[in-house]
Amino acid sequence: MPSEALPDPHADTCAVAGEVAERVLAAPPTLGSGRLVCVDGPAGSGKTTFAAALAAFAPGAHVVHCDELLHGWRGLPGLARTVQELLEPLSRGERGRWRRWDWAADDWAETHPVEPGGLLVLEGVGCWSPAIAPLVGVLVWVEAESSLRLRRGMARDGEQMRPQWEQWRIDEDALFARLGTRSRADRVVVTG
Repeated sequence: MPSEALPDPHADTCAVAGEVAERVLAAPPTLGSGRLVCVDGPAGSGKTTFAAALAAFAPGAHVVHCDELLHGWRGLPGLARTVQELLEPLSRGERGRWRRWDWAADDWAETHPVEPGGLLVLEGVGCWSPAIAPLVGVLVWVEAESSLRLRRGMARDGEQMRPQWEQWRIDEDALFARLGTRSRADRVVVTG
């Protein structure tokens, strides 16, 4: 996959999202009859915002937030397999499904179907892995300065979650180093 991964610290999220949508929708399907974009990068970098902007350019796009597929704060190692289990049926033109992690209850909750076809946007730390690379039309890496990401996380989750965030940052750094996710991105977006 040719890389256009040039950081653009002044990128307008909407403009870049429009470019990504245009690119993936103009390309041949990669996920059965559908298309797949992965929006990956460290926690607090702006992936959810970017995914929402991308979906706005593709009516009917389905966004799956991969933090809902994690088995809690230590679930990052199992996420790649969970994503594979969602995508495998879709790649065959069959309905996929995923089960939501209920962070408040600290347990698995309801199951959600994903119909084949159309545009699927996976967003979240570790949503991309080499195992699904052939199915991905575009991989977007979203990043921000480390202290800004931590401030965003504390504002969202509360200061009492700092220990979990600090461990999470170690876990995600190890995952990204092992997979080389940023270097494989088609587009790098710098926020903040």
